[in-house]
Amino acid sequence: MLTRDLLLALREGLPVPAEAVRAFGANLGAGDISDAQAGAFAMAICLQGLSEQGRVALTLGMRDSGKVLGWDLPGKMIDKHSTGGVGDSVSLILAPMLAAVGAYVPMISGRGLGHTGGTLDKLEAIPGLKTQFTEVEFRAIVANVGCAIVAPSLDIAPADQRLYAVRDVTGTVRSRDLITASILAKKLAAGLEGLVLDVKTGSGAVMSDLGQARDLAQALVATANGAGCPTSAVLTDMSQPLIPSIGNALEIADVMRAFETGQGAMVEVALELGTQLLLQAQMVLTETGARDRLRATLQDGSAKARFGAMVRAQGGPANFVDRWQDYLEIAPAYELRAANAGYLSEIDGAALGQAVVTLGGGRQREDDRIDHSVGLSDITPLGTYLRKGAPIARLHCRSSKQADIALRAIQAALTLSSEPPVLPALIIERIMPEKVSKHG
Repeated sequence: MLTRDLLLALREGLPVPAEAVRAFGANLGAGDISDAQAGAFAMAICLQGLSEQGRVALTLGMRDSGKVLGWDLPGKMIDKHSTGGVGDSVSLILAPMLAAVGAYVPMISGRGLGHTGGTLDKLEAIPGLKTQFTEVEFRAIVANVGCAIVAPSLDIAPADQRLYAVRDVTGTVRSRDLITASILAKKLAAGLEGLVLDVKTGSGAVMSDLGQARDLAQALVATANGAGCPTSAVLTDMSQPLIPSIGNALEIADVMRAFETGQGAMVEVALELGTQLLLQAQMVLTETGARDRLRATLQDGSAKARFGAMVRAQGGPANFVDRWQDYLEIAPAYELRAANAGYLSEIDGAALGQAVVTLGGGRQREDDRIDHSVGLSDITPLGTYLRKGAPIARLHCRSSKQADIALRAIQAALTLSSEPPVLPALIIERIMPEKVSKHG
């Protein structure tokens, strides 16, 4: 089918052959498609949408536009992906937990997007740690450690890199079908045998509306399974950070505390996602068995040891997990206190995340250099009753002038009420292939 005819049919919402959509996706990475055609394609899909068959075809085409990894290791190749939120460092604790029970996790991750932090940016708060590797180096780390968290190479789904750049300048980023293909093309190119998607909703999430988040989760699950990768999704709440911090080095510090205590919302989300992965990969037969095996990796220290081995293999300090306080640079702290008494009833996560970006903890331009030391710590949980003047959080930044500006923005992002709030469930819903299953 000629490209012009495909674009015309998509624009009019007419049925199109899956083979034509797949070929277009593959050709995007080879430069055979002009920017004008790529923009027209993105706009047509944004306006008219794709069928489930079309989403699968586009995903496979974009996956096949570059290198697709194959593995020959004595275990299952599994991974997770999050749609993004503030204070979300689940990948950093889940990947080592999975490796500690015998799985292999070749995690190709990303950097900060808007108000949300990026897993790679957080890892790079560790001195010396690298995230860019050759394929040979990446394979060696996964084989020797069991997990690696790295940046995508240029030959992994190049069609996605091309199409995303076009979407960014044509107002077509927020399309369920294009988001689905973009996420899955990269994940499937890693040669996975199982995937779980953490689709977040709430004030700190990229996809804040529950209905939209559910729609995206269902599209992701149907498309990934249609493309041959066993996949499920979990809708999780992001009305407050999963750990009491936002900012790269500060989040690494809270991850290390979670390895040591085995407690907290981040751990609960990691256990839920890991349980789904182990069941999908048929590494464990029961939900209770899967959860117990994963929790044991925190109790016996094996997950923490795997994290240390990964840090060492990726260029970080050999003794990081034992001396992490000595290695993480954290900016001076300024106390944020309650302006009046009341229950902390609402946290505008997007506003908090943007405040950290403004301090230098994220990028406002693609070439910005990140200050890993800044952010928020000791964030009070929702539902806490605070007296006037009680501490709510600590702001970490380089100067008192920065602090004055940021504290006002952060104060405005927190709502105190006379009545305690009704707190949403952390695990909202499971999205399984061919069916929707409520948690519990």
